[in-house]
Amino acid sequence: MKFIDEAKIYVKAGDGGNGVASFRREKFAPLGGPDGGDGGRGGSVYVIGDRNLNTLIDYRYARKFLGQRGENGRGADCFGAGGNDIVLRMPVGTVIFDQNSEQVLVDLDQHDKKVMVAKGGKGGLGNLRFKSSTNRAPRQCTKGEAGEELELRLELRVLADVGLLGLPNAGKSTLIRAVSAARPKVADYPFTTLHPNLGVVRVDPDKSFVMADVPGLIEGAADGAGLGLRFLKHLQRTRLLLHVVDLAPIDPDADPLRDAQAIVGELLKHDPAFAAKPRWLVLNKVDLIPEEERGAMIAGFLEAYKKMTGYDGPVFPIAAISGDGTKRLIFAVYEMLEKMARPAPQNNSPAEEIDDDAPASAVAEE
Repeated sequence: MKFIDEAKIYVKAGDGGNGVASFRREKFAPLGGPDGGDGGRGGSVYVIGDRNLNTLIDYRYARKFLGQRGENGRGADCFGAGGNDIVLRMPVGTVIFDQNSEQVLVDLDQHDKKVMVAKGGKGGLGNLRFKSSTNRAPRQCTKGEAGEELELRLELRVLADVGLLGLPNAGKSTLIRAVSAARPKVADYPFTTLHPNLGVVRVDPDKSFVMADVPGLIEGAADGAGLGLRFLKHLQRTRLLLHVVDLAPIDPDADPLRDAQAIVGELLKHDPAFAAKPRWLVLNKVDLIPEEERGAMIAGFLEAYKKMTGYDGPVFPIAAISGDGTKRLIFAVYEMLEKMARPAPQNNSPAEEIDDDAPASAVAEE
């Protein structure tokens, strides 16, 4: 299935039904009085997180979702039926924005989290409601309220503990293949990874974490070069970043030190807070360096890199294609994650979170 991580949709809750002005008219009840019922409420629009979904592709083709209108009231004290609600299932990790204000309405960060995004209109009042001791024959009634309508922007941010950063062909996909069951495409040309890949890394049968691989960055990505920074949002929820550096590039003009510094620079341009996230240095493809030169080359690179960036974190030389050094890396990552607190679920949504199940019916206009 095609990976889609952004979509725009229009939702409108159903309007409330109108109240009615009616009077009881029977042969033997000349003073029957008012019997007009209320209109039914309009159907509301809900969203719910579903861990079995991993793309927003459904919302690329159906873009309008309309709640059902409530029925009008009728005579003989009959109230109109309420309209059916809409329940939209979205991948866990979907963030929903108001398209006009850019305000975050919902963050579906948990499975089965259910939130109302558009409330159905209240039904109008029938003339039965206006009966009183001084108004025995009320002729007034009210119309139903309009349902809420919104233009929404959906943005999927995958949920992972660890994210991989680096240039195209740095070996990120090879690394995630080496330590998990994920099988992203691997080839000897840039941008073989076109969408995020997730892999579950098992330290032992009872201990694991989730790793995310995103398309590689290049210098100038903050200004739109290459695939730009579009996929960096998928790393915003991660607790730890692994900066993968190709220490033995095939291109003779490539400079690992310059390239590594460029990635740090692009992160700072994109979001300084994001650049401040814990980040470890992973030096890949060390198996391609002659063994007698390997130690000196790694030491020289680290000395220059630390001087240029101020980096003082852990360093892991690995050969992802053969798995050398990867076991030490994943054990260290797991130990680090155990020490780090998991981010608390965000609960800053102005929308109403629902615990009970709403009727799962939907009307969609393409």
